[in-house]
Amino acid sequence: MSEDFGPTFLTVTDEEGNEIVLEFIDALEYKGTMYQAFFPAETEDEEGEMVDADSGLVILKVIHEDGEDLLSTLDSDEELEAVYDLFMESLYEDD
Repeated sequence: MSEDFGPTFLTVTDEEGNEIVLEFIDALEYKGTMYQAFFPAETEDEEGEMVDADSGLVILKVIHEDGEDLLSTLDSDEELEAVYDLFMESLYEDD
């Protein structure tokens, strides 16, 4: 991934209505489906204080619905494990 223009951030809303800011890390295709990996970003609270982000890789699946690309959680633990392993190989390969 090119860092020429800096990191890419995305805000998503979880099932409970909480907004989460994610930093895009990488994308890959697995079994005909595109997946994207993110790390939670540090954000500021209402007082302007930095809030530590939850650590860990967030993997979302790109689905096409009504001509739009949407991000969705993965359907199974097996799917998550397989895609996670591919992202880890890709991330460590870059080092």
